[in-house]
Amino acid sequence: QVQLVESGGGLVQAGDSLTLSCVSSTQLFSSYAMGWFRQAPGKEREFVAKIGMSGSSKEYADSVKGRFTISRDNAKNTVYLQMHGLTPEDTAVYFCVASTTVVGQRFLSPSWGRGTQVTVSS
Repeated sequence: QVQLVESGGGLVQAGDSLTLSCVSSTQLFSSYAMGWFRQAPGKEREFVAKIGMSGSSKEYADSVKGRFTISRDNAKNTVYLQMHGLTPEDTAVYFCVASTTVVGQRFLSPSWGRGTQVTVSS
């Protein structure tokens, strides 16, 4: 299991930007595909974005495409999620996830962080 710690969440207004960070404990960080999921109150956890081991491959949920950007810095064992044009519908707990095997949007045998709350007021 990989330990993941998210940070950067907070309370913002609609239209604002926020950047989330997720730091990994593993020294094999570049061997893991990384991703972000989110879970709003009363809803299931949903895929937001993923990034391949080298950072060249990225995929986004339709709901965030064009507004969110995922990136990683393998030298810092960190993955980021830049969020722009936030709306109240983006309010959720955002979770970082790591896996050596990803099939589509499914992270197999994943390691999860504890999440960071993002709240967007209208």
